[in-house]
Amino acid sequence: MTETTKTHVILLACGSFNPITKGHIQMFERARDYLHKTGRFIVIGGIVSPVHDSYGKQGLVSSRHRLIMCQLAVQNSDWIRVDPWECYQDTWQTTCSVLEHHRDLMKRVTGCILSNVNTPSMTPVIGQPRNETSQPIYQNNNAPSKPTAAKILGKVGESLSRICCVRPPVERFTFVDENANLGTVMRYEEIELRILLLCGSDLLESFCIPGLWNEADMEVIVGDFGIVVVPRDAADTDRIMNHSSILRKYKNNIMVVKDDINHPMSVVSSTKSRLALQHGDGHVVDYLSQPVIDYILKSQLYINASG
Repeated sequence: MTETTKTHVILLACGSFNPITKGHIQMFERARDYLHKTGRFIVIGGIVSPVHDSYGKQGLVSSRHRLIMCQLAVQNSDWIRVDPWECYQDTWQTTCSVLEHHRDLMKRVTGCILSNVNTPSMTPVIGQPRNETSQPIYQNNNAPSKPTAAKILGKVGESLSRICCVRPPVERFTFVDENANLGTVMRYEEIELRILLLCGSDLLESFCIPGLWNEADMEVIVGDFGIVVVPRDAADTDRIMNHSSILRKYKNNIMVVKDDINHPMSVVSSTKSRLALQHGDGHVVDYLSQPVIDYILKSQLYINASG
């Protein structure tokens, strides 16, 4: 399978991130590594989407603080970014609506429809036109033949002037080499792109709680988009999925990260990081990156038990 025939993926994580922990970032890294190892996917970007203030969770600090902490946590990443759209809405948004927003945003920016799990495009990839020197579409010093997340997401996020997109009758993106001489011949490459929800096994297990999730939303989340699950505390994801008819129905759309890394809940837990802050526990450095800790102390967050 070539680079262009692999499915290109953007991982989207929704949550309180109150505060964002090292474990949250590790989930992105582990998910990307696992998807790459399958040989079927190329992860080109990750999106952290903090929940709206009206979510109403006890101890939830304002989105202004949570957005800044998330930005500090990913400031050295070349492929994970923080998106404020969910926080900037008038009220709380469902996970389903956040996924749909990002799908529709990509569609508006590129003029194409994103592929989803159930209807992948089967059209052959468009290659280089004849009589044209073979040259990688995406270039950087380290990997001249591979797209970089920063460049592709930058293209999507900046403006249409940085992306030229044809409108094929299939669910594909077409990125055009911005350095090509468009006056003579256009070099282009077609890739399939999906947005997948990244979550821990605790969120997957919450799908099994009657009445907690809207069933129509679950159908869209799992059936149309798909989920990448990072197990926590050796969770039995097969047992979890067997407890939900919707999860069983779309089991093939749920990718469980399988690796040899121990990923205890405490590493990800925002609750334990807040407790460590309140108690002056030096082990807070195990949970939070130093820039996040510095911001929390400067802003006097989580000092009181009330948050």
